[in-house]
Amino acid sequence: MWITAAEAARLLGVSRETLYAYVSRGFIRSEPVPGRPRVRRYSKEDVNRLRRRSEERRDPEKAAGNALQWGMPILESSISLMANGRLYYRGHDSAELARTRSIEEVASLIWCGNFDTDFSNTPLHVVAGGRSAEGLPFVTRAQAMLPLVAARDQLAFDLRLQAIAQTGWRIVNLLTSVAAESSELESAIEETLARHWKPKGSSAAAIIRAALIACADHELNVSAFTARCIASAGANPYSVVVGGLAAIEGVKHGGATARVETLFDELKRSRDVRKTLTARLRRGESVEGFGHPLYRDGDPRAKLLFELLKEHYPKSKDLAFAREVAGLGEEVLGEKPTIDFALVALAHTLKLPEGTALTLFAIGRSVGWIGHAIEQYQTGATIRPRAKYVGPMPQG
Repeated sequence: MWITAAEAARLLGVSRETLYAYVSRGFIRSEPVPGRPRVRRYSKEDVNRLRRRSEERRDPEKAAGNALQWGMPILESSISLMANGRLYYRGHDSAELARTRSIEEVASLIWCGNFDTDFSNTPLHVVAGGRSAEGLPFVTRAQAMLPLVAARDQLAFDLRLQAIAQTGWRIVNLLTSVAAESSELESAIEETLARHWKPKGSSAAAIIRAALIACADHELNVSAFTARCIASAGANPYSVVVGGLAAIEGVKHGGATARVETLFDELKRSRDVRKTLTARLRRGESVEGFGHPLYRDGDPRAKLLFELLKEHYPKSKDLAFAREVAGLGEEVLGEKPTIDFALVALAHTLKLPEGTALTLFAIGRSVGWIGHAIEQYQTGATIRPRAKYVGPMPQG
């Protein structure tokens, strides 16, 4: 979202000259207002970030409170790094991994720090579809199945690194089996999903694989932090993933894909996409799938998926529509598409069943949850922050 110079200066409590100095130092992005090249607008996200930093320097206690909302780092992790507009897994560019590595190799990297863990002899859990599961969302079915399988897995509570990695691989494959509603697994996870979903195009499995890897981890998002809290209590990896699924389904996390789906449906019925987008803004409604607080120049995961879709489906009408919406959204909102938007665009382009955007997100992210659980088990610490009491004081 963009604001005027007067609004930016007011929010920061500084003069226009100081605002311009912040822009020249790269602290705040600005751009010409469309149709008024001599007038500039300023990134509200950057302004708010700079304002929070100033407040935190003046009030350390407030800084501690803000740490839980896109604030200062509160936990150490060696899994993900967001830097220079890119996302890295243990120092490796995630976009490059998505193009060149298997899900198995990326899981090995995130869990064990190398590409070489051998999962070939890991006994896998599978589940066949049944009438009791018909019509239920993937997350619901997975949450019901995981505790049942955990109760029968004698190695579920073996929290040594290699044992957790083997358990993690069983969990990821179990989630794949639940998504595919099949007890028959292919040699690769993306092949199993492609066989069940029957996507359009011979390149679909490779793009599904890339999407799963792109979603594998993203620092301390809501579901990853939930996973770490559960692991810190000494719960087994199955419970960690159940908790992660509960969090990712929320509409402010992976569940945002459902809102993007609704947006796509509404815009497809519209004769004027730009008019429909601006009408949403006038009504005070949100436009999901645009703008990520951690990426000033756009979500690199979304960029990767759009590049792959363009390479393999250049004539797709669904992709052309998604790119049109992305372009108009960027023009109207001043923000670029997020991974949520890109996953829905992928699902439409490949003609995947409804709800598969969130399914891809959840299966991919399960790799990261297990990685965070491993790190938390290794610290031996319980995550137990204190609360600042603001209620009525005891009488007498």
